[in-house]
Amino acid sequence: MPKVLIVEDDELIARGMSEHLSAAGFDPVWVQLGRLALARLRYERPDVCVLDLMIPEVDGWNVIETARQEGIGTPIVVVSARGTEHDRVHALEIGADDYLVKPFSMKELVARVRAAARRGIRRDEVPRGEPIQIEELVIDPREVQAYVDGEAAGLTPTEFRLLYQLALERGRVSTRDELLQKLWGRRESHRDRTVDVFVRRLREKIDRRASQHTFIQTRYGVGYKLEAVPKDRVAAASS
Repeated sequence: MPKVLIVEDDELIARGMSEHLSAAGFDPVWVQLGRLALARLRYERPDVCVLDLMIPEVDGWNVIETARQEGIGTPIVVVSARGTEHDRVHALEIGADDYLVKPFSMKELVARVRAAARRGIRRDEVPRGEPIQIEELVIDPREVQAYVDGEAAGLTPTEFRLLYQLALERGRVSTRDELLQKLWGRRESHRDRTVDVFVRRLREKIDRRASQHTFIQTRYGVGYKLEAVPKDRVAAASS
């Protein structure tokens, strides 16, 4: 059973999440403190982490940042009463994979965790295919990683899944709604910036590092596509 680490200081909420996740076929483990959450993430590598932001000792923001800085790719689903757009976007920007605002239905939580578990590709899974090379970018599904000019881009599993999905549709524009359905298992809602935030993270890790090309292209008002465009052409167009 996929293991889910629940990080929540409210015992009643945590027990409710545990019961519903267990009934859905997951193996939930509950901790209350951010320090303990980091220890579990480091040494047990759960399949998914469900994380409240306002937890004792080490808050959820620091848990996310520390985990990502240490190369821990476990998908993190934030559950928080902090529901402003700034909070949601910031959590995604620093490494969360999804964000659920309290109060939420347990049915939706289970759906989000199930989608996150699918995104959390394990290195010991059967290889999904041969590496895809596009100029100086190599996308390797066997390593669940991308390489730019021969160096690892340090992608999280969700970032890799987004890049790989764009690569499979290379040259075709994928809409935000298509990407949300395929990777996050939900339809696009008003002001949902999840895909945009992850595209920005890919550009930071890939386009900015690439020596000759940009790869993540925007079709304004529609979505995104993967296509190698020489950087000198981009510079000339903007000048």
